[in-house]
Amino acid sequence: MTFRYALLLGAAVAAQTAYAETSAKPVAKWSCEEFLAVEGDFQPKVVYWATAKSKSGKPGSIVDIEGTEKVVPVVIDDCKKAPSESFMTKLKNAWKSLEADAKADLKKVKEKL
Repeated sequence: MTFRYALLLGAAVAAQTAYAETSAKPVAKWSCEEFLAVEGDFQPKVVYWATAKSKSGKPGSIVDIEGTEKVVPVVIDDCKKAPSESFMTKLKNAWKSLEADAKADLKKVKEKL
């Protein structure tokens, strides 16, 4: 098993454990408050799992690790600002913002060439 798959498997297990301890609802229906109730060390794992699930419809899919590392603190900060809002909405908005920034950076590079 490659490191990437082992990491994703571990993240999925940790997310499911955190999920089981926090709520009887699926992660996709969590509020930010429920996400923030997860122990801090497990919050990034929940983000990894939820990202894979939202992008493919199935947990355990390939995840953009570098991008997810950038998204995690954004989601945590946004959820702290609005704990009653949807965790998945915050996650999706963080990804949209990251992707928009990447496109803007690419455009700047192309203009310089």
